[in-house]
Amino acid sequence: MNTIDPAERYEKNADRPAPPPRRRQSPQLGAVARQVAQQYRRDTVSPVMVSGAMRLIEFAALVVAGLQIYVGHVGLETHLYWQYPLIIVGVAATAVIVMEFSDCYQTPALRNPLSRAGRILIAWTGTFALLTVALFFLKISSQFSRFWLGTWYISGLVLIVFLRLAAAHLIRRWARNGRIERRAVIVGGGKNAETLIRSIEQQPYNDIRICGIFDDRDDRRSPPVVAGYPKLGNIEELIEFARIARIDMMIVSLPITAEARVLAMLRKLWVLPIDIRLSAHSNHLRFRPRAYSYIGSVPMLDIFDRPINDWDSVAKRAFDIVFSLIGILLFSPVMLATAIAIKLDSKGPVIFKQKRHGFNNEEIEVYKFRSMYVEQCDPTARKAVVKDDPRVTRVGRFIRRTSIDELPQFFNALFGSLSLVGPRPHAVAAEAHNRFFDEVVDGYFARHRVKPGVTGWAQINGWRGEVDTEEKIRKRTEYDLYYIENWTLLFDLKILLLTPVRLLNTENAY
Repeated sequence: MNTIDPAERYEKNADRPAPPPRRRQSPQLGAVARQVAQQYRRDTVSPVMVSGAMRLIEFAALVVAGLQIYVGHVGLETHLYWQYPLIIVGVAATAVIVMEFSDCYQTPALRNPLSRAGRILIAWTGTFALLTVALFFLKISSQFSRFWLGTWYISGLVLIVFLRLAAAHLIRRWARNGRIERRAVIVGGGKNAETLIRSIEQQPYNDIRICGIFDDRDDRRSPPVVAGYPKLGNIEELIEFARIARIDMMIVSLPITAEARVLAMLRKLWVLPIDIRLSAHSNHLRFRPRAYSYIGSVPMLDIFDRPINDWDSVAKRAFDIVFSLIGILLFSPVMLATAIAIKLDSKGPVIFKQKRHGFNNEEIEVYKFRSMYVEQCDPTARKAVVKDDPRVTRVGRFIRRTSIDELPQFFNALFGSLSLVGPRPHAVAAEAHNRFFDEVVDGYFARHRVKPGVTGWAQINGWRGEVDTEEKIRKRTEYDLYYIENWTLLFDLKILLLTPVRLLNTENAY
C-alpha cells in the first residue's frame, strides 16, 4: 500500500479551490420572539445571591461595630486582647445563623422587613442572652466590659434595622425595573399552561417573570395566546431564543402521562444552561414532598439544574482570577521569550486570535501565540493541523507540541471569556470528516452550559490535539460532560495541577 506524506498531500491539494464554508441553518425567530428576547439580554441578580450577600453584609457590620466599641472603650492593652475579637466574631456568626433558621433571609423577609421584625429582635436578643449565660457559668463575666456589651447590643440592633430597610428599598427598586427576578419560559400550551401561569401569578412576592410560551403544536391545538402571554415559537426556536435572552428557568407544563412528548422535548432542551422544571401542579400522581421544589406553593419536579450557578460561579471566578494572575507571573519569562522567537522566525503578529464557541454557544475570541505563517493562518480551523503540516513555522512546531502557544489564554481567563478549567473551546467551523461536531455528537452543545477552559478533564485524559475521527470528538464530549456534572473547586485544582504532568505526553500534539 502506498502512503502519502501529509505535507505532500497538503501540497497536492493546495492549488485546488477551497470549497465555500458550510453554514449551520439556525432556526429563525419570529419578529415578536426576537423583540422579546432582546428585552431580556441583560443579566439579572439572583435572589439567592442577594440573600447570601445580605448574610455577609450583616455579619461584617456586626463584627465591625463590636470591634470599634472594643477598641474605643476597652482598648487594645487589655489582657483579654484575643478573647474580645473571638467573642465578637462568634456572636455575629451565631446571630446570622439564628436569623437564617428563622427564615429572615428569604426574599419575602428582605422585601418586607417589618414582617420578620419580631424574629430579628428575638434572634439578636437571644444570642446576647446566650453569651451572657456562657460568661456567667464560665465565671469570667466580671472581666468583660458591661458598657461594651450593652452598647454593642443596641448599636448592632440599630445596624440590622438600618440594613434591612436599605435592602428592602433596593430590592423593591430592582423588582420594579426587572433587575432581580427569575426569568422563565413555559413549554407547552393549552389549559395546562394557563392553569400553571395563573397559579404562579397568584403567589405572594412572586419573583418569576414569564417571558413567553413555546409549543410544537400549531395554533389549532395550542392557542397563540395563553393567559395573556404569546406563543413565541416551537422547541427549536426556543433553543435559539434562550441563546439570546438571559433565561433562568424552563417550565414544562405537559402532564407526566405525555411521556413521549416530554422525553422528546428534554432531549433537545437539556443542552441549555438553565434550570428545567416539570410542573406537577396539574398532575394527579404525587411524590414525597422532598421530591419537589416550589415556586411559592406551586410544586415542580427538578429535571435539570444549571451547573456552576450562583455562589459556585462566584467561587469559580475567584479561582480563575487568582490562578490566572499566578500563571501570568510564573510564565511571563516564557511568554516574553516565545514572543521574541516568533518575531525573529517569521513576519507577522505575535498573537493569533480565533473565534470559538464560548458559554451558551456564544462566540468568543481566544488568544494564542501565532504558530503558522501569517499568510496561511486559518482563523476558521476548517482544515485541521496535521503532522509535519507545512503551514506551521519552526517555532510553531515547538510551541504547539509543548502547548506554550496556549499560554496567552491566561489573559482570556483573567478577563472572563474563558475559565482556567472547563471544556476546551472549539473553533466555530471545526469539523470531523466534513461534519460539524454537533452533527457528530448528539447533545454536543451541552458542553457549552459552562464557560470553556484553558485546560480540561478531556485534555489531561489524553484527548487533545487533532480531531481527525468522529470517535475523538465523542470521547472529548463524554469527558467534558462528566466534568460539568461532577464539578467542584477541588476537581478544578486537581485538573490544574495534573495539566503540566500530562502535557509531557506530546503524542497527539502537532
